[in-house]
Amino acid sequence: MNLLANQIESVLFVSGKAVEESFLKEKLNASDKQFTEAVSELLVKYSGESGIHLLRFNKKLQFATNPSYAKEVEAVLNPIKEKELTNAMLETLAIIAYKQPVTRIEVEEIRSVDCTYSVQNLVRLGLVECVGRKETIGKPLLFATTDEFLKRFSISDIKDLPDYETLLDKLQQISVGAHVEIVEKPMFDNVEEVPDFLVGEDVKKVE
Repeated sequence: MNLLANQIESVLFVSGKAVEESFLKEKLNASDKQFTEAVSELLVKYSGESGIHLLRFNKKLQFATNPSYAKEVEAVLNPIKEKELTNAMLETLAIIAYKQPVTRIEVEEIRSVDCTYSVQNLVRLGLVECVGRKETIGKPLLFATTDEFLKRFSISDIKDLPDYETLLDKLQQISVGAHVEIVEKPMFDNVEEVPDFLVGEDVKKVE
């Protein structure tokens, strides 16, 4: 494999996200011909049965896992073994997306089950965040989805959400391999104090 191909390979590996081809050519001082040949070489190497595939889209390059091994990736990287628990998190996320800003209690009224565990892990994954407190008895925390949620599930704007069932299916498909840290101690108690990781943050009050 030529030197330029090796350099591109290294950059994409360290980046972990899409990199514009024009930016790569500029920084690596490569001509259009040299770049095309190097990328063609990488496309051959990272294809077929290889565990890593090279994606080329919208004049960008990015490494991604081979979708053929999605189940194996999920089995190794997803520490949550109970399918029902995973579904609970996805259902909770979908409800928050549609009802935001919403309290945990309000989500539980819709699902008819305790959602403490689901909410706390969605927060740790960066898909949901605390946006304030509801001006009612007890001033419970309000939750909404984050930019990471939009990015991960390829939604340009919260106004572009599909219908509930379509969104839930999409969440289930893209959640493969998501790492969720299992937390033994509940993050929120009945009084719903601000969790430790939010202490000191400027929590906006929502009327």
